[in-house]
This record gives sequence, structure tokens and C-alpha cells, in this order.
Amino acid sequence: MMQPSWQVETPRGVCAATGRRLEEGEEFFTVLFEDGESFRRADYAVDAWQGPPPGTYCHFKSRVPVKVKRKQLLVDDDMLAQFFLRLAPETEPVRVQFRFVLALILMRKRKLRYDGSRVSDGVEVWQMTLLRDQSTHRVVNPRLTDDQIAGVSAQLTAILHGDMGQWATEVMEPTDGPAEDRVPDAPS
Repeated sequence: MMQPSWQVETPRGVCAATGRRLEEGEEFFTVLFEDGESFRRADYAVDAWQGPPPGTYCHFKSRVPVKVKRKQLLVDDDMLAQFFLRLAPETEPVRVQFRFVLALILMRKRKLRYDGSRVSDGVEVWQMTLLRDQSTHRVVNPRLTDDQIAGVSAQLTAILHGDMGQWATEVMEPTDGPAEDRVPDAPS
């Protein structure tokens, strides 16, 4: 025996009694009326609610969802790539970890391509290509723990949303010598 598929209208965000738009976070009542093989829905603001109207199948109280507004990123893809390049000569573990996470972000944004990896002296090094100029780079996989991921993520969030602070500023300043980790092109 096949069970019926009940259809319920999606909320319109408007009070059925007053016609007023329901605001984000506002509580309201939803009433369902049986209508053949589906349900008809009516939403009522709390201040317009006078109890369930005649013919109500069921009713319940709910809240208009609050839309989570994403913070605008203040760092563009070119800045991320420059940051990635500046971190190349770094050997301090936190900065190696940070560069690895930047590499993952750039991969996801299709700005950096993973070409393979090699293990040398127990350290995994990824070969990667920066697509904007086809330059090849080595990136150490630091095998991050959960705590390290949390720490790097917090720093990265601060940077991406404009709170770069002294740590990032020092990394972005030019160094005395070239900050390159480019791998020579393979002979053709």
C-alpha cells in the first residue's frame, strides 16, 4: 500500500491576518489546513494570533530564521597567493602549518594545483603549481593535529576578515633576499 506524499506550502514570511512581513527572529504561529492531498499553510504574527481558526488541522509556534551574514573577505586571491609565496622560506612550525592551510585554500579556489608528493627523511613534501604563472612550489605537509588545525584556522579567519595584526604584517614585509621555493622546470 502506497502512503500519500503530503505537500506543505513553504512559508511566505507574511502574517495572514495583517499582511505585515514577519521579521528575522520574530516568533509566529503556523496553521495547517487540510486541502485534498496537501496542506494549506497560514502564518500569523504573535500579536495577531487569536487562537486556531475554524478548520485547523494543526498549528504550532515557530520563529523566522535569522540569516547568518558572512563577513566580507578583505583579502583577495592575489593577496593569498603572495602570502603563500612569502611563507616559502619559513621553517617555524606555526608558519609551515599556516602555509599548508593556505595551499589547501588556494587549491580549493583552483589557484594552486597538487602535482604529487615525495617523502624524504619522514617529511612529506607536496609538489604544487601556482596556476597564474605556472611556477612550481614545494609545500611541507605538517600532519596537523586537531589542536593545530584549530589554531591555524583562528589565525586564518582573523587575516581573511581584515584583522591581520603584527604577525601577518611581518610575514608580508619584503625580506632581504628572494623568498622563493621554486623548483627548476624539468628539462623537456
